[in-house]
Parts: sequence; C-alpha cells; structure tokens
Amino acid sequence: MSAATCLDDLLAKDAIIDILARYSRTLDWLDEAGQASCFWPDAAIDYGFFKGIAADFVPVVLAIESQIARRWHMTSPPAIRLINEAHAEVETYGLTAGARRSDEGTYAGTLYGGRYLDAFEKRGSEWRIARRDYVLDWSHPIPDQPVFDPDAAFPLPILEVLQGGHAKYRAI
Repeated sequence: MSAATCLDDLLAKDAIIDILARYSRTLDWLDEAGQASCFWPDAAIDYGFFKGIAADFVPVVLAIESQIARRWHMTSPPAIRLINEAHAEVETYGLTAGARRSDEGTYAGTLYGGRYLDAFEKRGSEWRIARRDYVLDWSHPIPDQPVFDPDAAFPLPILEVLQGGHAKYRAI
C-alpha cells in the first residue's frame, strides 16, 4: 500500500470519527442543522420507533430529545472498515443517558446501551452516514435524583438544554 493510499485511508477514518462525535454533540445540544449534517438526506434510518430517511428522522429525534432536560450521548471508538474510497462500514457502541425533571424538582430517566451499525458514503469530498441501524442492547432506569443546585462552597454550572441555540453552545 502506498503512502498516499495510507494517508487517504487515515483522512477518511478521521472524517468518519468526526461525524460520529458531531452526531452526539449536536443531538445533546439540540442543533438541528448540525444533526442533519451527519447524514445524507436520503440516508436509510432504522431506530425501531422510526424507519425512513434522515431528512424526516432529524426533526422527529430532536422533538423527542427536547422533552429531556439533560441528555448525554457517548460513543466508543468506532470499528471502521473502508470498502473503497467512497464507502465504509462502521460499528460504534453507544451509551445514552437522559433525565426528565419532575414537578417535584427531581430528575429521573434511563441509561441505554446499544450500537450504531452504519454505512458511510463519501459524495464529492464529504463523508456522511448513508445508512444507520440502531440496536438497543439494554436499558436501565435511573431513579429520582435531587435537583443538582450548585453548592455555594463549590459552585459548578448546571445545564438544561430544552431547545436549540443555548448560550453555551459553540460552533466547532
């Protein structure tokens, strides 16, 4: 394998890893345009509760996520198999936690473990997800937690992202 081919492969894998990080980040911050930029609009999506194309999926998943006061989508390093210069198969494990705030002021939610089975495609000079199947392996309830008000002796900022455009969100 030539040095140029090795470099192209590394650049492709780096672009794919960046998209997977962007997926989690834009979902957590409810950034609809950023979330849409992870998928080709015609990408086939199957999450069980949704089967269709990415252009229709993004508004649906963001509507669901916006009902959750705190969310974290974390992924493992992906396993990437480059098929050719424009196609890759990718598998990534994911942990997702989400919590809703109750009227009593506590948070409760669920921790999910699953995997993303993706096909990536490069069109022009850009890689994006062309097909995604999500497989839920397990879930575990997160019981009521007290409101995490900052401790005056050790104040930490607390985030609740209920809609896009949060003041702390930065374009990266």
